[in-house]
Amino acid sequence: MGIEKQVSVIVVSAGKGTRMGTPESKQYLLLKDKPIIVHTLEVFEQMPVVCEVILVTGADDVERCKQWVYDYKLDKVAQVIPGGTERQHSVYKGLSEVSTEWVMVHDGVRPFVEPAHVESCFLKAKEDGAAVLAVPVKDTIKQVNGSGIIVATPDRQSLWAIQTPQAFRLSELKQAHEQARTNGFVGTDDAMLMERMGIRVSVVEGSYTNIKITTPEDLDYAAFMDKRRGENKE
Repeated sequence: MGIEKQVSVIVVSAGKGTRMGTPESKQYLLLKDKPIIVHTLEVFEQMPVVCEVILVTGADDVERCKQWVYDYKLDKVAQVIPGGTERQHSVYKGLSEVSTEWVMVHDGVRPFVEPAHVESCFLKAKEDGAAVLAVPVKDTIKQVNGSGIIVATPDRQSLWAIQTPQAFRLSELKQAHEQARTNGFVGTDDAMLMERMGIRVSVVEGSYTNIKITTPEDLDYAAFMDKRRGENKE
C-alpha cells in the first residue's frame, strides 16, 4: 500500500527575525533568483506523500505569497493564512486548516531538507506516534550560568540538534497546543508541547545540510549549497 497524500504540511513563515540584518524578512530574501520560501515549498510540492501545504505567514505578506504560489505553480498550497505573534500561535492557526489525520510542521527557512528524510520522519511518526528530524551534536556542549561560568558538560552522545519537519497525529498536536495555551506556556518547538503531555517523540536522523537560514552567514552557505546542488544535477 502506498503512502500517497497521507500528510499535510504546515510551513511556518510568519517570523520577522532580526539576526539577518536586512529590511526584508529572511524567508523572502532571494536565493538563486527565487524567494527562500518558494524553494522550501517546492520540496513538498514534489512529494507524493504530501496531500496539502498550509503556508502561515505575516498578515502583510499574505497577498504576495499567494501571488508566488500562483507564479511558481505550487498547486499543493491549499491555504495562505496570517500567523500569530509567536511561532507557536502561527502553528496553531495552521492546524485548523489541516484536512488529514497526520500533520508535519516545517520552518519556511529550511529549503534544503531532503525529501527522503521528510518521508522517513513521517513513517516513524506513523509507527511511534510522533517524530522529528535531528542530527547528532558535533561539538562539545557546555552548560553556563548567568555569570558566564561553566557548570556542566553534558554527554555529547545523548545530544541531538532538533530540526524540522516534525510529524504528529493532528488530534494530539491540537490537544498539546490547546493545553499549552490554557497554561500560558510557549515552547521552542512543537515536540516540546507534546513532551509536556507525556507523549514520546522519536528522533529520525536527518542531514547537517538541513540548515535554518537566520544569519547573513547562513545565506552565504545556502547560496554555496544551491550552487553545488545545481552542479551535481548537471
